[in-house]
Amino acid sequence: MGVEMPWFPEFTSAVELARRQTRAAGRADPVAQYFTALNEGDANVLETAWPGEVVIYDPRAGEIRGHKQLRRFVSQNQSWLAERHARIETVASTVVGGRAVVELLAHLASDGREGDGREGDGRELAWPVAVVAESVDDWSVVFRTYCSQWPVDGRRHLRPPILKPGLARPADVVGRYQAALDAGDTEAVVSTFEPDGYYREPIGPHYDHRGALELRSFFAMYFSAGGGIGLQHCTVTDDGVRCAVEYNCVRWGSHDLPPQAGIGVYERSPDGLLAAARVYDDVEAPVGHP
Repeated sequence: MGVEMPWFPEFTSAVELARRQTRAAGRADPVAQYFTALNEGDANVLETAWPGEVVIYDPRAGEIRGHKQLRRFVSQNQSWLAERHARIETVASTVVGGRAVVELLAHLASDGREGDGREGDGRELAWPVAVVAESVDDWSVVFRTYCSQWPVDGRRHLRPPILKPGLARPADVVGRYQAALDAGDTEAVVSTFEPDGYYREPIGPHYDHRGALELRSFFAMYFSAGGGIGLQHCTVTDDGVRCAVEYNCVRWGSHDLPPQAGIGVYERSPDGLLAAARVYDDVEAPVGHP
């Protein structure tokens, strides 16, 4: 005669409990779940957390929809990340409502094709990447990844818009920075930064411009193509410290551009000025700059 063990859950209940825990973890930190799937080559992590629909907008692979495409994408990325001995470092996270913006540095082994001309001698490459995870309900999620591919293959890649222009506009110092950027006003841009504030270009942390002198020189060069940079604002994710703006870049100086997707993250200092501006896009300047 068998002995009942009421404390031991039946198998189906245990499976459902695991699914709920995975979903809870996905909602708590969706970008971590995303990179877990890429590193392990296992799409089930995403499909269990969001059993409805998972949509990915990736700079290299384009738009990913459906289980078949998702599994192929995850598998291919796992292989690529493994070949480059990838290690992911989180820089900052900005979470408001159902949207999370996570800034990362992907540390990769050099293969000699990088935009800085380094040879494939085993040295490490730091590649800035920003991932937006947006979930309108508990069942579906959209991931939007932004970066420049210049650090990886030495080329710019035109990135078509992902989002349509929206009505949200950044406020306070971020709004002043955006207005100065649009106008091409170097002094007004520099005045939005604290004395030790910095601007980081999409191509890596070795392209930081810190302090008034470096910022003034950098933006004067940026605006030398006939004026400011025109951005269509699509979303604003602002937690009071960092403000992330997804945009389409449509103008650089006097040059109209095909709309190109990107994101900027603007970090405020305690005094209300900008401590940092970090940009993730692959827009090619119409002036002599990488």
